[in-house]
Amino acid sequence: MSEIIAVFNAGSSSIKFAAYWAPGDGTFRRGLSGVVENVATRPRLQITHPPLSTAARHVAPPVFREAGIECVLPPLLEWLKGLPVVARVLAVGHRVVHGGGRFTTPVLVNEQVIADLETYTPLAPLHEGPNIAAIKAMLRIAPELPQVACFDTAFHASQTPLATRFALPRELTGKGVRRYGFHGLSYEYIAESLPQHLGDRAEGRVVVAHLGSGASLCAMRERRSVATTMGFSALDGLMMATRCGALDAGVVLYLIRECGMDVDELTDLLYYKS
Repeated sequence: MSEIIAVFNAGSSSIKFAAYWAPGDGTFRRGLSGVVENVATRPRLQITHPPLSTAARHVAPPVFREAGIECVLPPLLEWLKGLPVVARVLAVGHRVVHGGGRFTTPVLVNEQVIADLETYTPLAPLHEGPNIAAIKAMLRIAPELPQVACFDTAFHASQTPLATRFALPRELTGKGVRRYGFHGLSYEYIAESLPQHLGDRAEGRVVVAHLGSGASLCAMRERRSVATTMGFSALDGLMMATRCGALDAGVVLYLIRECGMDVDELTDLLYYKS
């Protein structure tokens, strides 16, 4: 029997998760990880890294009777608690895409933090809503469990004001219109791992690529972010699966004026059809 920290990365169509066991020596090690796919339609669990014990491998997977994050998380958490190697869940960690300018380090979640995070939903419409929904669902399921939010934007907080500002009036910068950068949790992990592969060169100038359905580059110096291709939103920078990447602002103006596109049509085009 042991204890675990559960970690969740909740998206619009899937929930990736991992369980880190505490063997009792002050460390944690990953025991299993997996993903619940088709969360909004027909949820299905897939284990990508097996549990520690042979007995745990034969525990029946949870049954998801309804779709949606709020319906998937309760049986998933109970399943984790019921594994033979688990005594109790100590805490829950969440990947949250946008922390704005306010959250630059992990934070213990409370009602005020949730309210603050909801103000960032317009800045990350694909991601922030599901991230918050998972936190709220966990709060309903197990209000006694500490929850910690970790932010994809936080790693880029080391950038200078010059690197984060757009060439726009300063009052707009004061309203949060600036470059934030994303994929920071991935870059932070890589930054921590670089010395094992590069030695002293890890402290020099390094460009890191985060490549997948979402993609970006990060320039690091002394393993800290100095520039990144994603800016105000997760649309900027490299071309991605269905996102346009960097786009001349004049194209957006043209689509509005000459093609008659409204905000919803533009959102659909730039996020889902590019």
